[in-house]
Amino acid sequence: MNKYGAYVKFTAKPGEREALADIMLEAAAALQAMPECEIYIVNQSGKDPDAIWVTEVWSSAEAHQASLSEPATKEAIARAMPLIAGVESIPVLPLGGKGL
Repeated sequence: MNKYGAYVKFTAKPGEREALADIMLEAAAALQAMPECEIYIVNQSGKDPDAIWVTEVWSSAEAHQASLSEPATKEAIARAMPLIAGVESIPVLPLGGKGL
């Protein structure tokens, strides 16, 4: 399996987590039309009031990179950037399991 995955922590500016989560959920809905994106789950932290975690799996790292140049993706990023205080990404290589 040569898939690409990542766990991405977005730290929202104080009070902006809900608005940021809404944008991420819109992005997740838009990704339904992109078969190369196999999993895109938006999570909120139960401990950090400003954190949103995204769990994503793609058919390949190249497919993930290509998605970043899609007009809808660029628009979502532009709307999200003013709400974000920080981003931490942990790239992973999915091996398998339920859902893959």
